[in-house]
Amino acid sequence: MHVVELAAVALALLTAFAPIPPEYIERWFSARAYPFIQRGMTSVTNLFPIALFDVVLVAALIATLVAIGRGSRAAWRARRPGPILRVLGHLAAAAAVVYLVFLGGWGFNYRRVPMFQRLDVAGGAPAPEDVVQLGLRAIAEMNRLHESAHRTGWAGNEWQDAALRAALHDVQRALGDAPPAVPGRLKRTILGAYFRWTGVDGMINPFGLEVLANPDLLPFERPFVAAHEWAHLAGFADEAEANFVGWLTALRADVPAQYSAWLFLYWQVSGEVGEQDRTRLAAALEPGPRRDVNEIVARLRRGTWPALQRAGWAAYDQYLKANRVDAGIRSYGEVVTLILRARFEDGWTPVRRDATAPFR
Repeated sequence: MHVVELAAVALALLTAFAPIPPEYIERWFSARAYPFIQRGMTSVTNLFPIALFDVVLVAALIATLVAIGRGSRAAWRARRPGPILRVLGHLAAAAAVVYLVFLGGWGFNYRRVPMFQRLDVAGGAPAPEDVVQLGLRAIAEMNRLHESAHRTGWAGNEWQDAALRAALHDVQRALGDAPPAVPGRLKRTILGAYFRWTGVDGMINPFGLEVLANPDLLPFERPFVAAHEWAHLAGFADEAEANFVGWLTALRADVPAQYSAWLFLYWQVSGEVGEQDRTRLAAALEPGPRRDVNEIVARLRRGTWPALQRAGWAAYDQYLKANRVDAGIRSYGEVVTLILRARFEDGWTPVRRDATAPFR
């Protein structure tokens, strides 16, 4: 048993630090093995209205506490640390197995060929005024679409929205050759309060490949959040790439989803520019979109705990960096660079690099 546990820990350490070429991950995992896993797992988890992640999380927490409690009592009775050290060793081995399952079920997608290399993207950062102009473009689209989007409304069952599902598959075909992903239903979770307190919109369960959503999301936020999380399910682990894929997906769907996409982009650009430009952007909002933006601000102010929010995002920053996303949470903002520096054909269709590029 000790040999098996040591082997699990050793294998976890090896896979954590081994320099596996991104081209290998792209070809054999992200484009072949992972789509097979995702289509099966998400099809199953979609059958359950509850978040299976909650069940696993509670069970794991209880098992851990029971094991530590028993080990502590045994160590106290024996007046030696052996029993609790053995428990800690078992937990370390269990953590190694969990990490291996994480990598093999989804986590290797962090190591695939970056979007900046797979698409025809111009080098260098965009000019500040270009970023502002992108924000003004987003505002113009919000102003144009607002009345129609609100008149049509948001059904709230995104995973059954045929237009949004088809849009995801269109974007996948434009970006790569992997089979289409199965979209996941947005589920409530026991982590809902944590999402509210930290300002997190959602996440995927990397072990069951299901979508967990903030229960306070406003109707006009949900289509983009769904598309963003579906991008993760499709194997785009990097946050900038998930934002990019989610934005392109929502743009290809119906008017309410398009409005959600442009609203996201306005919000993202506003966080990238200085105070003067932010004021300039806000002044361009018409009354309808301005009300929606103010509703989001009110939602965040109502629910977030600043200290917990900072701690939560700091932890996520370290998680991303541990998974080889060097920019950490700053990677969210890189979607602006992708949109501005990538080359597009009609209909916001990104142009892929030549087939002879090394990662192919």
